[in-house]
Amino acid sequence: MELEDPTMADSTIKLTVKFGGKSIPLSVSQDCTVKDLKSLLQPITNVLPRGQKLIFKGKVLVETSTLKQSDVGSGAKLMLMASQGLHQGEGPVLKEASTRPISRTVVSDKVDQRKPSLLVDKKRTDRWKATGVIALAQANLKEIPEEVWDCGSRVRVLDISENFIKEVPTKISSFGSMQKLLLQGNGLSDESIQWEGIASLKRLMLLSISHNNLTVMPAAVGSLTSLRQLDVTNNKLTSLPNEITSLPESIGNCSFLMEVDLSANILSELPETLTKLRNLKTLELNNTGLKTLPSALFKMCLQLSTLGLHNTEITVEFLRQFEGWDDFDERRRTKHQKQLDFRVVGSGQFDEGADKSW
Repeated sequence: MELEDPTMADSTIKLTVKFGGKSIPLSVSQDCTVKDLKSLLQPITNVLPRGQKLIFKGKVLVETSTLKQSDVGSGAKLMLMASQGLHQGEGPVLKEASTRPISRTVVSDKVDQRKPSLLVDKKRTDRWKATGVIALAQANLKEIPEEVWDCGSRVRVLDISENFIKEVPTKISSFGSMQKLLLQGNGLSDESIQWEGIASLKRLMLLSISHNNLTVMPAAVGSLTSLRQLDVTNNKLTSLPNEITSLPESIGNCSFLMEVDLSANILSELPETLTKLRNLKTLELNNTGLKTLPSALFKMCLQLSTLGLHNTEITVEFLRQFEGWDDFDERRRTKHQKQLDFRVVGSGQFDEGADKSW
C-alpha cells in the first residue's frame, strides 16, 4: 500500500525507502524536508526520527534540506539506517506489526501450555517493575493491559503508541513517577482521555499525543509541572486553552517546557499566555494555517531559537515587526549556522518555510 504525505503540494514525487529488507513506497511533496520525511517514516518503521539516517546516492541527507535541494526526484530509491536503541517498541522492528505481542511459549504435546504462558507474563511484569519501562507500541491493544496497572509508581516510561486504545482512564494517576507518556497513533478522541488523571502526573516530562482525533487541548495540561516536550501534531485541534499557562501557579507548572509541536492542526491563533513559557526553545507550527503569533513571543521567550512555520500565512516581513525579532534572529543564526551552509539560500536570511531545529 502506498502512503501519501497529507500535507504534500502539487510537486508530488514517488520514491522508495529500503529498510530491513522491505521496500516502502511513498508519495511526498518534493518541497518537504528530510526531517518531514523522517517523521512520516516513524510510524511505519517504528524508528524515532533522531535515530534515522536516510542515504541517497551514497550521501546522508541533511535534515534541513528539502528533497528538491537534495536532488531526490520521482523514482528515487533511498536507504534507511536505524541507530541501535532508538526503536520505540521492544526489540527490533518486525515485518508485520500485527504479529505482536510475540508468544514465547514452547509448543510441546507433553507440556501444559498454560504454565509457560503465565510464566512469560510474570517475567514481563517483573522486567517492567525492574526497569520502569513499559514498551507496548504496535501490540494490537484495545485497552491498557491489567498487568500494566500492577506496576504502579515504578513506571517511568509508558509507550502504548500505534495501538487501538479506546480509553486512558483516571487511574493512570497511579503512575506518580512517570516521566514519559507516548499515546500517539491510537485514534483517541476527546472523550477517550480522562485528563484529570494525566494532569496529576507531576513528574511527566514528555507527552506525545500526536496522530489522534483530539479537537481540544484542555487547561489541565497546565498542571503538568515538569513538562518539557509536548507533541500534539496531526490532530484536529482548532484552539488552545487560554488557561494553559495563565494562572501564576500554572505558569510555574509549565516553566520547564522547552519544546512544543502543534503542527498539522487547524489553529487560527495562539493565546498570548504562550509567551509565559520562558524556557521555550522550539516551537513547531507547521501546516496550521496560522496568520499571526502572540505579539510578545520574541520579547518574552528569550530562549526561543527554532520556529517552524511551514504552510502558514506568516511572512518574514510580518515577523520583523515584532519586538525582540533581532535577538531571536541572532539566536537562530547561531544555532543553525552549520545547517545554513548546506542550503541553497546562502545569505543566511530567515526563511519562514524552512526554519527548522537540528
